[in-house]
Amino acid sequence: MGHWLERNIVEPGKLPLLLALASFVLTFVVTRVVTRLIRAGKGPFGNVSYGGVHIHHVVPGVVLVVVGGFGALASRHGPGSGVCAMLFGVGAGLVLDEFALILHLADVYWTEEGRKSVEAVVLTAALVGLVLAGFAPFGVDNVSADELHDRAAVAVSVAANFLLVLLALSKGKARTALFGVIVPLIAMVGAVRLARPGSPWARRFYRRRPRARARAGLRAYHHDRRWAARSRRLQDWIGGRPDSQDTRVPQRQ
Repeated sequence: MGHWLERNIVEPGKLPLLLALASFVLTFVVTRVVTRLIRAGKGPFGNVSYGGVHIHHVVPGVVLVVVGGFGALASRHGPGSGVCAMLFGVGAGLVLDEFALILHLADVYWTEEGRKSVEAVVLTAALVGLVLAGFAPFGVDNVSADELHDRAAVAVSVAANFLLVLLALSKGKARTALFGVIVPLIAMVGAVRLARPGSPWARRFYRRRPRARARAGLRAYHHDRRWAARSRRLQDWIGGRPDSQDTRVPQRQ
């Protein structure tokens, strides 16, 4: 294990990224445990207020992201870079745990809209994990010494994958496009499959093609029927079940 860590993490300079990812995931887990205890009225925890103003944990999160980010740029190497990476990971975990609050500019933590925070955290952790495992954006991480001299081939590879990502995004497949930036094959799958109803691609190219529009709608229906409930159960397990409309509480940590 030590040899693998040294060869694949330390030598390539990925230790700060590993520390940031571990801090990010741990912070999210601890934060969700604490907020669920506060919600249930258990434990010694409570909401934080100052001068009558409820302090959301996105506030210290932003501070830690700024300190960790600028500190990492200043330190570059040595123990300082690792410490700053962990500060950045902690801050990012606190910020993305309230991603939905930032998006809606409202306290939607325990609502249906609050599920976006869980999704943002899971997607971020998965993408950083892929980069840590050896994948690089646009699929040019394994370029050999000879291929490095052929800049034109690298440019074509980057441009082609960027086009596939744009196609997947235009077809309403945001998650596929996001992962496709790291793994080109995923972007290709999203680019060649039918677009989701209501996506820019469907509005532009399926408007006069009723059969394609019907097939896209049917495929989206079956996909959502198969995966939507499972996705919601996973999000509830990770982040907690949202409040119903008549039981929502106005504040929480």
